[in-house]
Amino acid sequence: MFDRRLLALPGAKKLLIQLLGLTIIEAFAIIAQAFGLAQAIVGLWQGQHFADVSAAVLLFVVAYAVRQLTTYARNLLSDGFGQAQSEQLRTDLLQRLYRLGPSAIAEIGSGAVVTQLLAGSSEIQAYLALTFNKLVPLLVIPIAVFVMVSTQSLKAGIALLLLFPVIIGFMVILGLAAKDQADVQYAGFAKLTNHFQDALRGMASLDALGVNDYDQQVYTVSERFRKQTMKVLKVAMLSGFAMDFFATLAIAVVAVFLGLDLLAGRVSLMPALLSLILAPEYFLPIRAFGADYHATLNGKTAFEATQAILVRPLPPMALLPVPQWDANSTLAVKDLAVSYSGHQALSQVSFTLSGFQKVAIIGASGSGKTTLLNTIAGFLTPDGAIDLNGVALNTLNQSDWQQQISYIPQSPYIFADTIAANINFYQPQATREQINRVATIAGLQHFLTSLPEGLNTRIGAGGRGISGGQAQRIALARTLLDTNRAVWLFDEPTAHLDIETELALKKTMTPLFDQHLVIMATHRLHWLSEMDLVLVMAHGKLVDVGTPQALAKHSVAFQQLVQTLGGGHDAEN
Repeated sequence: MFDRRLLALPGAKKLLIQLLGLTIIEAFAIIAQAFGLAQAIVGLWQGQHFADVSAAVLLFVVAYAVRQLTTYARNLLSDGFGQAQSEQLRTDLLQRLYRLGPSAIAEIGSGAVVTQLLAGSSEIQAYLALTFNKLVPLLVIPIAVFVMVSTQSLKAGIALLLLFPVIIGFMVILGLAAKDQADVQYAGFAKLTNHFQDALRGMASLDALGVNDYDQQVYTVSERFRKQTMKVLKVAMLSGFAMDFFATLAIAVVAVFLGLDLLAGRVSLMPALLSLILAPEYFLPIRAFGADYHATLNGKTAFEATQAILVRPLPPMALLPVPQWDANSTLAVKDLAVSYSGHQALSQVSFTLSGFQKVAIIGASGSGKTTLLNTIAGFLTPDGAIDLNGVALNTLNQSDWQQQISYIPQSPYIFADTIAANINFYQPQATREQINRVATIAGLQHFLTSLPEGLNTRIGAGGRGISGGQAQRIALARTLLDTNRAVWLFDEPTAHLDIETELALKKTMTPLFDQHLVIMATHRLHWLSEMDLVLVMAHGKLVDVGTPQALAKHSVAFQQLVQTLGGGHDAEN
């Protein structure tokens, strides 16, 4: 249940000290509560009036109240720690994923990442809140109870001491089995999320291709996850039953020893009753620990998965500042090669870009277009060289470089918020006039005037639905709001749009390309008429470079690709 990396979390050691102090107070309260209860029962058994045992009853009531208050304080501290740390881990995870880039997300799986950020964060919060809160009482209360019982009945104390490792042993055996099952279950959940997200993303394409059995694949994965979940529950129920059974058996053994000694006159009623009342308290922390162990298994797995991402090496960052891209800037790529997950994604790629060129990257699916964009953006660490104004890019400050880049993918992320908040996400200090201006430039004005609340309209989850073209225009407005970003990267920005929407968006976008280096990966060849340079990719290699007109006349690779994509006329115009 306990991961040593928990101690490295901010505030963990302070929390341990606070919990330790509260638990010591609670241990004394438990003993005082048992003493008051035993004294009251013995007094009444001996025929005393209630007034004679009122002091013992008062001791019991006060001790009980102190115990409940310390338990409440422990829960309050632990819950606050769990919430604060899970939120911080989520923030750290988002920042790390942003630094690692889309290639890392693709390797992990976007569904798994979403699971980690949403469900995983909630599981981690429960894990952090319960772990310290259950571990400290387990280390303190049994010791205090054992010492007290041993002073009353040495035989009962020895029985408690010998039976404790037996319960620990069974807990370890069943706990390890449950941990293995929970790991498989969590991995199955992430896989199910990946399948479901892939199905949603590709639904239109699957329908167009006549593939209608993908729901069966999602059903198969979900059934596998359901069965794995049931296995975890079976082990958890077995573990809980075994824990309660052996704890009850241990208390019964202690009761037998105490009863025999009481009958033989070797112990009086008061110490025997006190020891018997304390015996369940001796096993209560281990029972609570075992019960919550299963509740925190997914949290521990999610915490380990989060830590695995947080320790992933980042692309190298240096301290040299990156000059602002302008008309005299150059980007030279020499013998570029990229490999990840044992796959050679790019090799032998060399070209030079300068100033405010408009560059298209074309090629069949899987030719390396997206990988090349990710490498230029600094999300991948390649072999070979990328020089910016004659200086190696890996010796420059990557954050400075990325602050000059706007990356618009096929499906821009739309936050569950207002349209204005989506546009000014990277520039929250922007005024309403600035947001209106870029929204108009991006062609959103007609859409906004049709909405009663305009820019204040909520979109995304729980809000108004928007089309793919509207999402692209919002992403474009988001880009335009930051005037310092002179390098625009587009990864198939119109791949999922119908031709009418695409042409309307193209009419909006192309006048905005001025004073920007634009690099667009696309298979829509009508964009080539707007481009100064075309990079032709095939199987991870750059097979040709040139203007659209020159390639149309002299490049066999370009001509074959045009014929494959069915865009010969558009490519030449």
